[in-house]
Amino acid sequence: MTDPVTDGTAAAGKPTAASRTTLSHIMTHNDTNLLGTVHGGVVMKLVDDAAGAVAGRHSGGPAVTASMDEMVFLVPVRVGDLVHVHAQCNWTGRTSMEIGVKVMAERWNESAPPTHVGSAYLVFAAVDEQGRPRPVPPVIPENEDDRRRRQEAQIRRTHRLARRRAIRELRESRIAEGLDVA
Repeated sequence: MTDPVTDGTAAAGKPTAASRTTLSHIMTHNDTNLLGTVHGGVVMKLVDDAAGAVAGRHSGGPAVTASMDEMVFLVPVRVGDLVHVHAQCNWTGRTSMEIGVKVMAERWNESAPPTHVGSAYLVFAAVDEQGRPRPVPPVIPENEDDRRRRQEAQIRRTHRLARRRAIRELRESRIAEGLDVA
């Protein structure tokens, strides 16, 4: 049996470190919500930016956000925090990738260790010049943490597909019963 990665029929894999990235940003008053802490949407944009950079690097070209499975905010981010958004490719399919993101924050003028303030999982699709899906190389885990992340990503993918299927089946059954599906 031939291996598509080594026989040239598919793109060669890339190690996790090849596309891993960190984006850092100091939070200012322009980033605050009505409570005086940093708006969750500001953090989510940084998450999407960092994940997009990883997806583009890993796939070797344009990639678009297909979904955000989960965004967990653990503690508020404050004005004056230096936020570090760490992102890496956890899993790849044929044309899609899951990017895991960890958000850390530290006071810009203190030497205390950073605090884990949030995590997110995003799915990106690689696209060509016409916006059509294009193949992505497999991700090659480099250590036990990378292997665990890939396994967890596969579980999230299975759940995501099952949820979509269950919703589609429910809608189809409601339509068959003549019920409105708005």
